[in-house]
Amino acid sequence: MKLEWLKSGLAAVMLLCPAWSAFADDGKVHEHVFENGLKILVKEDRRAPVVVSQVWYKVGGSYEPGGITGISHMLEHMMFKGTQQYPAGEFSRIIAENGGQENAFTGSDYTAYFQTLEKSRLEISFKLEADRMRNLDLKAEELEKELQVVTEERRMRTDDKPRAKTQEQFNAVAFTNSPYQNPVIGWPSDIANYKVEDLKAWYQQWYAPNNATLVVVGDVDTGQTIKLAEQYFAGLQPSEIKPLKPQAESEQKGVRKLTVKAPAKLPYLMMGYKVPVLNTADPEWEAYALEVLAGILDGGNGARLATRLIRGQQIAVTAGAGYDMTSRLPEMFLLEATPAEGKSVYDLEYALKNEVYQLQSELVSAEELQRIKAQVLANDVYQKDSNFYQAMQLGLLETVGIGWQKADRYVENINRVTAEQVRAVARKYLIEDTLTVAYLEPQPITEAPKPAKLTGGRHAF
Repeated sequence: MKLEWLKSGLAAVMLLCPAWSAFADDGKVHEHVFENGLKILVKEDRRAPVVVSQVWYKVGGSYEPGGITGISHMLEHMMFKGTQQYPAGEFSRIIAENGGQENAFTGSDYTAYFQTLEKSRLEISFKLEADRMRNLDLKAEELEKELQVVTEERRMRTDDKPRAKTQEQFNAVAFTNSPYQNPVIGWPSDIANYKVEDLKAWYQQWYAPNNATLVVVGDVDTGQTIKLAEQYFAGLQPSEIKPLKPQAESEQKGVRKLTVKAPAKLPYLMMGYKVPVLNTADPEWEAYALEVLAGILDGGNGARLATRLIRGQQIAVTAGAGYDMTSRLPEMFLLEATPAEGKSVYDLEYALKNEVYQLQSELVSAEELQRIKAQVLANDVYQKDSNFYQAMQLGLLETVGIGWQKADRYVENINRVTAEQVRAVARKYLIEDTLTVAYLEPQPITEAPKPAKLTGGRHAF
């Protein structure tokens, strides 16, 4: 939500000048579904002779049962280990040889693979992705190598980073039944005990055309692109995809608190309230109101947390708010802060709760509401300058079950949010009974050995 003030001005221009908006994003989304269940979305954007191709699978951390947490992320790494036709290393070599970039990322609700190429090279992407969609050659010796990479990745990104460790422990306490309680990278004991048979079963279960969405954005012709995709993907055999068992989060009956002790220079506070997302909000406007509420608190340098807690009261050196309305399952509305010298996490907790109380008791002024809307919309506008982001937005919305059509309604729905709706969701959801609070208590920092260089599997985030 932290945006440059300049962006709000551009957003206002975009809202008042539809022609400029059309120039920035003049392509319609075309959908086609092949007989094997693969869905393709194509959006023409001819501002540069470049194309982005992404394959999204409906599987991620929230799909995993206990004992194999993180297996979606592990399989993402293994997808670069080759097939019979293209052995280990060939995928990346071919893309690089053709001047392209490729990588992948795993989240709680998805796993995605992407390439960015000069427009005439799109066929290369289709050929390679179609091959590894059904023909991955999983070998025990390659898994053994990659286990070391993922273990080191976890150490560097979570175990050795106090805030990340606090956030991981926060999720484990905040959720009791939701699969969001588990880290996407997996728990250490699960990672250590993966077997190649586990990976094969997971791959065969989820990596199929009828569980995937192919998204193409760039300087392409829609008809030719669909025809090309048919050539490579339409002949792939589908799998039987069984619906997931419901995992509704148990109702929380009071505040939950935890303390994490870890080597760190500064203390840290994390707070979160359970809230609905676009998939679950009823009525739907609640999700958009929560999005605007997050912007009021943390929508740039002029937002409340920056002006009041950091520059005003000077009790925080950092403060932020976050909300992800595009998750598959209900999520958390998050607040976080680092205290200034001489202040404690308890001072921050009181201050953040006071900000929540003001949102519950007072209507946001028309001027502030319009400014924050402009900030939120500016973020969306700037991201759409990127073919990659446009593809990612479509793939994400489709994969989590919202539907790609919602991408075009975001601006309209944000603009409809009223001050009364912002206050209503603050009163309904930002309440003590659904609150979880985590405190990071710094411990002495000792000299750590230099980490080994990471090699092997590739991924973006």
